[in-house]
Amino acid sequence: MKSLLSHRLSMDGINDICLLVQGEQNHSLKEQLYQLTLDDDRRVAVNALWTFTHFALADNVWLFAKHDQLIERAITEQDVTKLRLILTLLLRQPFDEEAIRTDFIDFCLTRLADPKSPYAVRALCIKLAYEQMRHWPELLNELRQTLEMISCEPLSPGLRSAWQQVMKKCLTGVF
Repeated sequence: MKSLLSHRLSMDGINDICLLVQGEQNHSLKEQLYQLTLDDDRRVAVNALWTFTHFALADNVWLFAKHDQLIERAITEQDVTKLRLILTLLLRQPFDEEAIRTDFIDFCLTRLADPKSPYAVRALCIKLAYEQMRHWPELLNELRQTLEMISCEPLSPGLRSAWQQVMKKCLTGVF
């Protein structure tokens, strides 16, 4: 599988790998693919992460067991592309009220307010902050205040959209 991921991939290539590892009978192949997200070869790691972002919802459930590992990786990741892909994977996972990690909430709040962070990372952090903080009105108020602070700066269309979606949810209490 590493050789498949070691060169530039098309969407057809991603879909082929997804077909190869889909289904409950292929958990060992999913684990092999996950281990390749940690590979020293950046292209292999990025392609493996990119492949996971295209998993069908049923196969995506397999990644739920990697929730805390993905959070640890997001907090420490220096490569912007890998970080964006890891955050995308986390956004596809549930955030249960009982298992919220304050270190990840802090990470998301810091990154969404950092004008030096890429727009995509900031937009994902806005959404992830909401997914974690939505369980508590006092935290939602903190998120709303943070979002109001960044509303004065120029925002890309994607970042503005994430801002509007989450701000609407904060104001209306929609879960």
